[in-house]
Amino acid sequence: MLQVRLANTNDIALIQSLADKVWPQTYQSILSPEQLTFMMKMMYSDEALTQQMTEKQHQFLIMTDDDQPVAYASYSTTDEPTVYKLHKIYLDPACQGKGAGKFMINAIADMVKEKGAEILELDVNRFNKALHFYEKVGFSIIKEKNTDIGNGYLMEDYVLQRALK
Repeated sequence: MLQVRLANTNDIALIQSLADKVWPQTYQSILSPEQLTFMMKMMYSDEALTQQMTEKQHQFLIMTDDDQPVAYASYSTTDEPTVYKLHKIYLDPACQGKGAGKFMINAIADMVKEKGAEILELDVNRFNKALHFYEKVGFSIIKEKNTDIGNGYLMEDYVLQRALK
């Protein structure tokens, strides 16, 4: 049975463990091994996750299936009070394609709607096969953006939005 719970800094090791399992498989055909290593450190070090949870006020979630952790996500407010940003959503590859991602997206949508959100927004790598999943669950591409993340690396993303009304 799928369940979603709030996470906190005590869950950092669990989030890192899930990221170690999901990220290489998700991005191995898109990013060089060097960029993958750089981005993992940039986003998933103890310091980075603590900063996201505390200073940046990202709300992290853990999804379990029969009490086994299978996914994590994070979201936050934006400068626009009715727009929330989905920063991360990653599922164990073994549970992809079984409705778990849709379950997680819908749980997040319900959470942010309760806080006044009308739009859920996310960035996805333009070459990530998850783009089709996002479109299937109601997101639409609104623009492209390139972000210099340092060390000579560029994130080439689509910005997607889903209306929550």
